[in-house]
Amino acid sequence: MKIPSPSTAAYPSDPPPRPNALQRGTALLIVALAIAISTCGVLRSGAAFRSGNPAPGKLVFSVDAAHSTLHWTLDTTLHLVHGTFAVKQGEITVDPATGDATGEIVVDATSGKTDNDSRDKKMHQEILESPKFPEIAFRVNQIEGLTAPPSSKAQIKLHGTFTIHGAQHEMVVPAEVEFTGDHWSGAAKFVVPYIAWGLKNPSNFLLKASPTVDVDLELSGAQHPTAKAP
Repeated sequence: MKIPSPSTAAYPSDPPPRPNALQRGTALLIVALAIAISTCGVLRSGAAFRSGNPAPGKLVFSVDAAHSTLHWTLDTTLHLVHGTFAVKQGEITVDPATGDATGEIVVDATSGKTDNDSRDKKMHQEILESPKFPEIAFRVNQIEGLTAPPSSKAQIKLHGTFTIHGAQHEMVVPAEVEFTGDHWSGAAKFVVPYIAWGLKNPSNFLLKASPTVDVDLELSGAQHPTAKAP
């Protein structure tokens, strides 16, 4: 008598065959791809949200030389000497988010006057030597206290390098700035220790001059954001 061969019908309770390693690996790969695609979609939507709210850009402050002046005062044993210099040009670009700045304000050293011809001649020939050093400049590298967009009034500090008589000196200049639309105006007061910086002492046996000069810088101009990159 023949014994029947085993079959699936003969063993209905047997468990189904288990997937091999290749099948398991394929399933895991499909799951990983699905997670990656979903994550990319979330990142893309997040990037789109951020791009719709860009960070404030840099601001450019240009100086209107025709409406800007540098006033200075020198104290002496006889009287106060008042003088002026004409502002030649100026433009400063600043990132309000970091305070990083580039640019400078340039004064025409040859324009200095005190309404006394002989005194002015000595100032230009012996002290400033303006034919040799025709410019006085303040190069700015950092601005504190500026916001974007700027408030109507701001107390700021300009950090940078003051160049006079061919030598550079680190300075921090406090200033008050007022904004009206795309126009701005500002005033800065600071002291220049001109003798300590190597300029000739104008004192003589009749007159003794202070070793420092008080400077009052009045500026005006326009402001606008930097052009966006194409």
